[in-house]
Amino acid sequence: MPEPLTYSEAIREAMAEEMRRDGRVFLMGEDVALYGGAFRVTRGLLDEFGPGRIRNTPISESGIVGAGIGAALVGMRPIVEIMFMDFITLAVDQLVNHASKYRFMYGEQARVPLVVRAPAGGHRGYGPTHSQCLERLFFSMPGIKIAAPSTPADARGLLKAAIRDDNPVLFVESKILYPSLGDRPEEQAFAGKDDDIIPLGRARVAREGEHISVIAYSEMVVQAVRAAEALEAEGISLEVIDLRTLAPLDMARVLESVGKTGRAIVAEEGHRTGGPGAEIACRIVESCFYELDAPVRRVAAMDVPVPVSPLLERRVLPSAFDIASAARHLMNEA
Repeated sequence: MPEPLTYSEAIREAMAEEMRRDGRVFLMGEDVALYGGAFRVTRGLLDEFGPGRIRNTPISESGIVGAGIGAALVGMRPIVEIMFMDFITLAVDQLVNHASKYRFMYGEQARVPLVVRAPAGGHRGYGPTHSQCLERLFFSMPGIKIAAPSTPADARGLLKAAIRDDNPVLFVESKILYPSLGDRPEEQAFAGKDDDIIPLGRARVAREGEHISVIAYSEMVVQAVRAAEALEAEGISLEVIDLRTLAPLDMARVLESVGKTGRAIVAEEGHRTGGPGAEIACRIVESCFYELDAPVRRVAAMDVPVPVSPLLERRVLPSAFDIASAARHLMNEA
């Protein structure tokens, strides 16, 4: 049996395997070399690949991403680490006005195979400027793909797919998931095999259910499964859909599940207003209105900055309790 691995180990393993496979792949970011990154995800890579391919950068997110875009345009396959996703706001211009546009402007003359890794989310008491989920800034932007894995196996498989993609990919890593353990599928036990890649844009059923579809991504998939387990004793069966990627968005899998259950909850860790959950809920209503037995519900963070206080942070951020509560309300409404 293959050994289990943590979420952070899966990410490091994927990068190492892709760098061994393709000499164009390299990593750069703040303290990613000797220090191993803020969360030690890149530790040990410097020893194997050297300072030419594991490159420390100045503290300038715009500069790091801009350099990554330039490297991608001339044929390299850079992986850029943003120390905290909150800091990606400093690189929005580079991503929105440059990386996402070149393929549309120049066709086959310009490709931007850039991966931007971004540790996101709360639950660690880091406060309002180090706890945000900012994938919403890019969700509505054509030209940027977004991956948000919830398991180590998915983190490994999706990152390998992202590195091989010819388009810019934002790779969202939930900080709270870094130490989480997961089983590696049999085919993933052998480094370098192509069949361990998980294509971008393909959701999965994390848990089969009958009464309510819970559509989630990243750490909220874990919370949704916990809610499903807790509600079993009450006779409420949740089907959990793990989106895996927000762009491309696998709405076919979502609509198939909602068509079966007739009820839907969309869960995300980011703020409620204007996030991916609102768009997904709208698409469900547009496509499944007559199949719905109750209104679509959303579970998300309150529309306030994430507090430092652990007590307040737990109050603001969504949890399995909130998903279970929404499920009970849905069953009562129906």
